[in-house]
Amino acid sequence: MEQRTTGSVKGTETARKALTWEEFAAEVPEFAERIRRRFVRTPHHVLATLRRDGAPRVSGTEVAFHGPDLTLGSMTGAVKARDLQRDARFAVHANPGEVVRGEPMDEGDAKVSGVAVEVTDPDELEGYREPGQPPGPFHLFRLLLTDAVFTSVEGDRLVIRSWRPGAGVTETSRT
Repeated sequence: MEQRTTGSVKGTETARKALTWEEFAAEVPEFAERIRRRFVRTPHHVLATLRRDGAPRVSGTEVAFHGPDLTLGSMTGAVKARDLQRDARFAVHANPGEVVRGEPMDEGDAKVSGVAVEVTDPDELEGYREPGQPPGPFHLFRLLLTDAVFTSVEGDRLVIRSWRPGAGVTETSRT
């Protein structure tokens, strides 16, 4: 597994086991596609980071798929960016979209977590700039995955599928 390291990860052992989106999708393509569909269905999701004191922080965010990468951007100096610069661990919970109380979430629920690598090379950053995005500095992080979870209701069962690098997808269910 080759990882591009343009940028920085505040060294955690976790970073050594983390995969790019492309590597994750190559390992478990059908599972990765289910999770990708949840993230592209709506633009806004929930990011969890760690504050300086170790307490969790949740922030609204958008993610994007760029080539082999799942990425996250933010305004310069945003607290979520500062959190990730200090401690690269993250979790992103996909927005389920409009769900009516009492009705099933037919498309399931997706979460990914891992480590965020900040892209710091100015030329590389420009390659990620979205059309119409205002000029000026911004933070961009590649999200390297250490686990992914997809939860769905199938018949009368709650089915939880989990993935970790090299371990494939495991499934547990409850009634």
